[in-house]
Amino acid sequence: MIRKFLVGTALAAAVFTAPFVAADKDAPHNKKAFEIYKTAVEMRTAKGHNMVLKLANYLAAEFEEGGFDKADIHVAEVSDNAVLIVRYKGDGSSGKRPISISAHMDVVDALPKDWERSPFKLIEENGYYFGRGTVDDKAGMTAVAANFLRLKKEGWVPSRDLIIAFSGDEETDMLSTRALVKEFRELTDSEFVLNADAGGGRIPEDGGTPASFGLQAAEKTYVDFELTVTNPGGHSSRPREDNAIYELATALKNIQAFKFPVMATELTRAYFKGTGPNTPGDLGKAMSKFAEDPKDAWAIGVLRGDASTVGTTGTTCVATMLRGGHAPNAMPQSATANVNCRIFPGTGVEYTLNTLKEIVANDEVKFTTITDPTETDASPLRDDVLAAVRKAVDTRYPGLELIPAMSSGGTDGMHFRAAGIPSYGVNGIFMKSSDSFSHGLNERLPVESFYSNIEHWYVLLKEIAG
Repeated sequence: MIRKFLVGTALAAAVFTAPFVAADKDAPHNKKAFEIYKTAVEMRTAKGHNMVLKLANYLAAEFEEGGFDKADIHVAEVSDNAVLIVRYKGDGSSGKRPISISAHMDVVDALPKDWERSPFKLIEENGYYFGRGTVDDKAGMTAVAANFLRLKKEGWVPSRDLIIAFSGDEETDMLSTRALVKEFRELTDSEFVLNADAGGGRIPEDGGTPASFGLQAAEKTYVDFELTVTNPGGHSSRPREDNAIYELATALKNIQAFKFPVMATELTRAYFKGTGPNTPGDLGKAMSKFAEDPKDAWAIGVLRGDASTVGTTGTTCVATMLRGGHAPNAMPQSATANVNCRIFPGTGVEYTLNTLKEIVANDEVKFTTITDPTETDASPLRDDVLAAVRKAVDTRYPGLELIPAMSSGGTDGMHFRAAGIPSYGVNGIFMKSSDSFSHGLNERLPVESFYSNIEHWYVLLKEIAG
């Protein structure tokens, strides 16, 4: 199916080659999009701050004011956050089932003291919008919401129902995402999902045309393991040989030194094959070599030495949190670390856990799985999705190759796939790798990318349900 996809892409590109026109920031629909974006970014919708429900209600009010029937707008609390579901009713002329569009309203928390600017104040500076969530995922969320409002105002009637399905804790427990496909399945049931939290492309560091557009069709399994060592402890003036912190540190160093086996699928090889020729330097050469031979040692070394590609070559596990001891003048009675794993499809959580235990080789280190992992297969590539994305991408980069991709990170898409609803990451943000600060300090989005993504979704929604 991948070969068919790549050939079809080239044909479609020859038909539609409209040039990209810079967005008019003062156009009414763009002013409304910016208003929603600013309001959303300035709400601290991180876990523990109880702001997701406020954002959901704000958006619901915008939809009601924008002409959507109140009966088609649903806000529901899930645990300490919320979901938002909005149905854009079509005329049924296509005879097809609805399409859901997913995004998430929550963000990873940010500590204002660590940032150069306030993370919960949208600031435009040097051609960027700065703030937590400016990329992940309030840009995608805004693009979808703003275009629902724009299309409704224009009087457009889709040929099938479109359903917004916004979650509220994608960055943490994903309880709201599970609720969208279980408790609220009668409201979100659809033929497939367009995911605004994945997709897009990388602009070269010196500018110019991206190598390709990555369409997310699969993702790795997310799981957290907690490693704990306990000890009787004692007075620090009488140190004992067995020390909980030292034992845990040794375990973590063992994990750091270990590399999981290299893995490849038809999808990941197609991604490297399509992206390699347009990626400069050794990284591009390594992509092409790996696509030809996933056992090529040189290619593996290069790809695994680059943070942007290491996750596509196999399972990764890394320590992300650490705590230990109870007093500065006492031997530690316990030490605990969180090890986050992104598991390559087909590998399995149990195999990964057993491998970590073998690497650590210390029965005193207790392992606990602290998340409820969801393992899913890739979504089958669909001609209608590919054609719609083709037309949307061509508004900015005519003829740019579309490449099926696997996300190393986790998105709401995994839960839709697990529920039997294929999911496709199709968001239209293009940016440089050096501008990528999602989950980190000083998150930012090029202003141009914000507005071009608005246009991307406008074309995409009209094409997929026109």
